Amino acid sequence: MRTPHVVAVMGVAGTGKTTIGPLLAARLGVPYAEGDDFHPQANIAKMSAGTPLDDDDRWPWLDAIGTWAHERAGLGGVVSCSALKRSYRDRLSAAAPGIVFVHLAGDRALIEDRMAHRQGHFMPTALLDSQFATLQPLEADETGVTVDVTGTPEEITERAAKALDVLPEPQRRPARTGTATTVPW
Repeated sequence: MRTPHVVAVMGVAGTGKTTIGPLLAARLGVPYAEGDDFHPQANIAKMSAGTPLDDDDRWPWLDAIGTWAHERAGLGGVVSCSALKRSYRDRLSAAAPGIVFVHLAGDRALIEDRMAHRQGHFMPTALLDSQFATLQPLEADETGVTVDVTGTPEEITERAAKALDVLPEPQRRPARTGTATTVPW
């Protein structure tokens, strides 16, 4: 049986990270963590007011997600996280070297329409332009896949799972027992 990846489902607001993340986690048989839950209240208040976050706002949030991802190394897990900039993904990768990214990508009009119809989310559609302006797509040297967001959540999840399946198996995290290091497999 393959060791499950620790996956960050990334992309601009409205691509379906919060919908696809739990579906992908269920498909992989691993826990899901909602990236928004790692934001400090000040970040949520800022975004709710229509003000984009700056990098100083994001570092503690990314560090908290990175810690969660590191703890899941060798065990697998899925976390939603916009991870729009390469520097954000590098920070996550530094904290959790085996993390892989699933970049949910799609047409701006489709994403804006989805955002306009969702309820109970603090991110207004007014911030979509800043999200697209900030987005730096995955580069060839990053471990991850880009998945188109057209279709049903189940179709998108299926595409993501198939794309992850062709990535190399992640390294298992050694477990410490006493003074000796053992590998748990």
